[in-house]
Amino acid sequence: MKHRQLGRSGLEVSALGFGCMGLSYGYGPAVDRAAGVQLIRQAVERGVTFFDTAEAYGALNEEMVGEALAPVRDQVVIATKFGFKDGHVGAGMDSRPERIRAVVENSLRHLRTDRIDLLYQHRVDPNVPMEDVAGTVKALIAEGKVRHFGLSEAGVESIRRAHAVQPVTALQSEYSLWWREPEQALLPVLEELGIGFVPFSPLGKGFLTGAIDAKTEFAKDDFRNVVPRFSPEARQANQVLIGALTEIAQAKGATLAQVALAWLLARKPWIVPIPGTTKLHRLEENLAAADVDLDAGDLQRIAEALAAITIEGARYPAAMADRVGR
Repeated sequence: MKHRQLGRSGLEVSALGFGCMGLSYGYGPAVDRAAGVQLIRQAVERGVTFFDTAEAYGALNEEMVGEALAPVRDQVVIATKFGFKDGHVGAGMDSRPERIRAVVENSLRHLRTDRIDLLYQHRVDPNVPMEDVAGTVKALIAEGKVRHFGLSEAGVESIRRAHAVQPVTALQSEYSLWWREPEQALLPVLEELGIGFVPFSPLGKGFLTGAIDAKTEFAKDDFRNVVPRFSPEARQANQVLIGALTEIAQAKGATLAQVALAWLLARKPWIVPIPGTTKLHRLEENLAAADVDLDAGDLQRIAEALAAITIEGARYPAAMADRVGR
């Protein structure tokens, strides 16, 4: 597995990380704990050194990560997040300094470790000055409980304010072939400030694998049921993107997922996608994307295909729109 550095921070990770959310949260029933631990260890065996979890994914998620990585703790980078009231996404934000400290103590215990390599604010809290958030993490870094500071779904103003207090190592936000908004304002600022970018949902929450169509039925507790972009009508309309990518993938002898991930890797050398999965064969497929080389002609064909396509459907329900981009 190739490695990359997140911006100018000095934090080196595998070119592809592992997003652990789906092991227990968001996409239907949680996997069996033992199965989750095994899959994380299989990722380590295949060269992954970067693992992403969060308080909001539930204690089980952090506990699976902690159990799986305890034998190789010094060889991996663990990222987790704070920022939701009592750890519940639907309860709103809470990044008060005392809350950040409480979350960190809980996470250290769940993760079976004495330090968090990368601590993200999960969402910007409009009720807590960013300077207070960054200052709290700065103190935690001085205490040795945290190594690096990150932000998730933050806007340019928040990034600059945070970075002025405590250098931000990475921004984690959605970015993929069907959500390219970060290219407009975020990527230039990250490059300017030397901040790495960690795209979540790099496979479009599964859509870019080609395995989802208008007839796909999701589990009742799968959050895609409320995402406008995953309405049957939007899925039908967006199949045109899958058709265009299929031609490119076939020409490269790669899968759709591999092309989608390779495209992200080709954007900037400081971009590290974190695809998630619950299946070993999908993990292996995703990791093989690091060896898919898209040349200038391939990238041009992809750009031309994207320019001719309008993606239908918002990426979040209206009720969640105020949580991002502050």
